[in-house]
Amino acid sequence: MRRRATAAAGTLITFLLVGCSTPAPSAPSVPPGTPSPSATSRTSAALPTTRTATSTPPVTWQVGARPLPRRSDGFGEILPTPPELVNRALPTRDFLPPPDGTTYASKIVPVPADVLARSTWQAACPVRSTDLRYVTLSFWGFDGRAHTGELLVNRTGAQAVATVFGKLFAERFPLEEMRVTSPGELDAPPTGDGNDTSAFVCRPVRGATNWSAHAYGLAVDVNPFCNPYTKGPLVLPELASAYLDRSRVRPGMVVAGGPVVRDFAAVGWSWGGAWTSPVDRMHFTATGH
Repeated sequence: MRRRATAAAGTLITFLLVGCSTPAPSAPSVPPGTPSPSATSRTSAALPTTRTATSTPPVTWQVGARPLPRRSDGFGEILPTPPELVNRALPTRDFLPPPDGTTYASKIVPVPADVLARSTWQAACPVRSTDLRYVTLSFWGFDGRAHTGELLVNRTGAQAVATVFGKLFAERFPLEEMRVTSPGELDAPPTGDGNDTSAFVCRPVRGATNWSAHAYGLAVDVNPFCNPYTKGPLVLPELASAYLDRSRVRPGMVVAGGPVVRDFAAVGWSWGGAWTSPVDRMHFTATGH
């Protein structure tokens, strides 16, 4: 999801929130996992047995290509889910070289300078860059193929996150994309269709001025479109209303008692989907917030 938020800590950070949906960077860069304009009539590969829909129709959808009208609160208009995204199964475009074979691989290193430069980190953030770690790891896409993702995570939680995604890889839980949020995405207009699994983003809590757990690298949002944030009538991402029906389980959804909740709980992280208001179905945190 995307929003503008203003954070105190000696600087003004404008951020269009992407809680459920990571916006596409402005041209010329196009986010990984975004199908190209020529990507037409693709069907999803066989996925875990959690799918209840009989099939996913061929779709043509370019993530981030259709800005939404903006509401007075800065969010995009909450619109019905397009038919192409009701049973979402878009393919992943590789941002990093895919893994060799189907064996899970992960690596934790200090954040390289070039990665830090394309992230949202700046000196005013509440975590030092030296306290972040760059984690690369294998994941299964909705296309049934293995891919390599990247996360920025606090050094205290990096190994736990790598362990969780190793379990999810073994369980073949699908993710659409996993990449570091860029500064350009913070100011992009809301499109309500992003689905990037991400961790560190230097931003405040939605609708507040205190820092989010994401700003410390101590939270992960998993498949935001499939697991939307809700607070009253607000749905983020704005086009994800079809995924409010949690009784119709589709690939990529986080459900109570399911593998994602169970695997994060095993390393001591809690789930925002268990909250009352807001209900943050994508959100896992080491801090409880």
